Amino acid sequence: MPEADGLLGRLGSLEDRHRELSLRIIDPNVISDVAAYRSAMRDFNELDPIVARIQRFRTASDDLRAAQDDVHSEDAELADMAREEVERLTEELASLKRELEEALVPDDPSDRRDCIVEVRAGTGGDEAALWAGDLFRMYVRYCDSKGWKVEPVGSHAGSSGGYKEVVARISGEGVFGHLKYESGTHRVQRVPATESQGRIHTSAATVAILPEAEATDVTLDLKDVRKDTFRASGAGGQHVNKTESAVRLTHLPTGVVVECQDGRSQHANYEQALGVLRARLWEAEDQARRAAEAAERKSQVGTGDRSGKIRTYNYPQGRVTDHRIGMTLHALERVLGGELEELIQALRSTERMERLKQAGISRPE
Repeated sequence: MPEADGLLGRLGSLEDRHRELSLRIIDPNVISDVAAYRSAMRDFNELDPIVARIQRFRTASDDLRAAQDDVHSEDAELADMAREEVERLTEELASLKRELEEALVPDDPSDRRDCIVEVRAGTGGDEAALWAGDLFRMYVRYCDSKGWKVEPVGSHAGSSGGYKEVVARISGEGVFGHLKYESGTHRVQRVPATESQGRIHTSAATVAILPEAEATDVTLDLKDVRKDTFRASGAGGQHVNKTESAVRLTHLPTGVVVECQDGRSQHANYEQALGVLRARLWEAEDQARRAAEAAERKSQVGTGDRSGKIRTYNYPQGRVTDHRIGMTLHALERVLGGELEELIQALRSTERMERLKQAGISRPE
């Protein structure tokens, strides 16, 4: 079976990597390094079921060859059994082949990372700030449903409520891989609370999802970072407006500025701000590897103008429309209540199909 042999040849690199990792996770030097051991175990556990399917594919291929030989047996009963076995094994191999071809198109490694979410009010004045607040609460509820942890980093409240800007760190299993599709301009059509004549207004807010950078991802010289402290504002307890616990970091070479004021101490705010700064710098440095994603994010986020929309939330009709995949759900309240899984899974599936298509792998309908 030349086709099967060719696929197994392409999968050899995965088996080699699996063997390498099986040695790493029992290496005393790796075991003593918590970060290295965790990374090696994570990669090993991801490859383990794939290698098991490779082994099953190899065994089924051998069994199919034997069954095909038996089809020509002079023993009628044996030949009948062989024909049934050929049919069964042919179907099993076709299924395994699709799964293994997909394994050759790996997910973006960044999908496993934690992330930074930034929501900013765009077009629409006070209503846009209120809308930004609604979006942020939607994400918090979604994260709660997934068991993910949300840590506020900083925010600027709108004059009538909501946020001009709010930034948070989200940690959990596969966070960035789920939330990355939320980057872009989100448009809302509704009657504002301040509208006396019942007219529908259109406002917008932008969302940016950044994969969290590890310390080793970015060469960050702290000599290039100016640290300023100031008094925090807004809710936060007795320390607010009494101590300079809020932190502003400015990366002098690039001009990137990060503020954090939601922590309980200056040290906590400094560490959070440093994490956001690394994420922003890493995103800029990593454009070569993620050129398509970076370009997409730029076009989606834009300047916050309502024309650059990726999704529309229509209150009068109770619907949500994702314009990238043409999907409409008549479930506005549920979506804003954090039930985003149907939208996110549809976007994940679309991206996966496109990646397979680009790799020349077709999947049956």
